[in-house]
Amino acid sequence: MQLFIGNKNYSSWSMRPWVLMTQAGIEFDEVMLRFDGFTPESRFKQQITLHNPVGKVPLLKDEGLAVWDTLAIAEYLAEKFPEKHLWPQDRAARARARSVCAEMHSGFTALRTAFPMNIEAHLPEVGERLLREQAGVRVDLNRIVTMWSELLAVHGGPLLFGPFTIADAYFAPVVMRLHTYALPVPEAIQAYMQRVRDLPGVAAWIKDALAEEEFLDFEEPYRKSR
Repeated sequence: MQLFIGNKNYSSWSMRPWVLMTQAGIEFDEVMLRFDGFTPESRFKQQITLHNPVGKVPLLKDEGLAVWDTLAIAEYLAEKFPEKHLWPQDRAARARARSVCAEMHSGFTALRTAFPMNIEAHLPEVGERLLREQAGVRVDLNRIVTMWSELLAVHGGPLLFGPFTIADAYFAPVVMRLHTYALPVPEAIQAYMQRVRDLPGVAAWIKDALAEEEFLDFEEPYRKSR
């Protein structure tokens, strides 16, 4: 299998299946298509559209089949590797895990817009200011804290549904955002965030992201340089 991804410092959507596969021990070849812009003329768009008509990463290729969109990739992997238990084994828990992943997939627009993923950066002043100024950001953060708190309480940790699942991979970029912008969360949520960061698959992604040298101004709304 091949997994096409963008820059690890910035590409939150790419992070999800990469972490999922790495943490679950699913072998794949990484194909890095570095961002240089998202116009039809950009090299990135020209490269990815050769494989994905939507022109976005991530993209999974397996035995001639192209699968795009993070949820579609997650479901494909869960079907192909049932022994990995990528979704919770309990039916009710599995339904809830799918629900919260879908909620992340289509929601939290204010938080994702205000706080783009930037693993290398440390921007607490931006987090403090936008949390104060934007009501939508506060709503999204409160929902995340409530969701994670309830799931950790119901399933007993250490992760959202007990053992590692697609849900933890799906929210790993959110953990990165909360860390970069130092958004205030309860101690129990801080502890969960650290456990996610310590997962071998997440730690490997962070290490690679920190090693990247690209500074992409179109991905950096708050800085002019590193």
